[in-house]
Amino acid sequence: MTGSTPSPSPSPSSSPSSSPSSSPSRRSRRRTVAAVAVLAAAAVTAAFALTLDDADNREEKAGEPAAVTGSAAPAPADEALLALARRDASDPLAIGRADAPVVLIEYSDFQCPFCGRFARETKPELLRSYLDKGTLRIEWRNFPIFGEESEQAALAGWAAGRQQKFWEFHDVAYGKPRERNTGAFDAENLVAMAREAGIADIERFQADMASDEARGAVREDQEEGYTLGVTSTPAFLVNGRPILGAQPTDTFEEAVETAAKTAETPKTPKGDGR
Repeated sequence: MTGSTPSPSPSPSSSPSSSPSSSPSRRSRRRTVAAVAVLAAAAVTAAFALTLDDADNREEKAGEPAAVTGSAAPAPADEALLALARRDASDPLAIGRADAPVVLIEYSDFQCPFCGRFARETKPELLRSYLDKGTLRIEWRNFPIFGEESEQAALAGWAAGRQQKFWEFHDVAYGKPRERNTGAFDAENLVAMAREAGIADIERFQADMASDEARGAVREDQEEGYTLGVTSTPAFLVNGRPILGAQPTDTFEEAVETAAKTAETPKTPKGDGR
């Protein structure tokens, strides 16, 4: 399956500036992204662009990409992109050991139907096969591209993470297909999802959603994706190897196993993984 593409897509230059309260670690990550972009932007943008062009050629109707009948060959890994893995054991939007040899970075939108298919069909298989072995870590990046409800869902996911419930919220939000921009992710439904995900302090959840820190965190993830040339969701990096769209599970398994065989021991992470 291909990814979903917004119309129109914002450009990196149109992204708002970072919150004044951004932490030094965030500023450091942005500098890392900028440095990596100099080395790798051309290769990664080309890889994503080629996949996007292929997806556009398969569109069945305006605005809706077609299903892919076979697995698309992912682009080769770019070693410079390994630096994008944050490996922060305290990151609530990540799952798996911080020192896992393979990091899958996912740029996703809660309103994207193909992101939902990945969440329901492929992610559970990857967790069963590789998480308990300590082989795989998944790091989520909020990449809302379909308007206000996507933005609000991203903020809600971040707020859920403040109470260590991001992945529970993720599973509820993606638990079934939802119509895009029809109120499925309005304020009332997001609170209902939070309750279903087991978030105890709803007032704090709502306050965190509305905070400048939440908006800054979501914006940082968006800017990282745009810097790489991501324009549709879902988009992935598996130890620097780009994969676009909810491809068949075996595509991701092959990428993880290949990366695990060639991975170097990562530098000491910031703590123990979850």
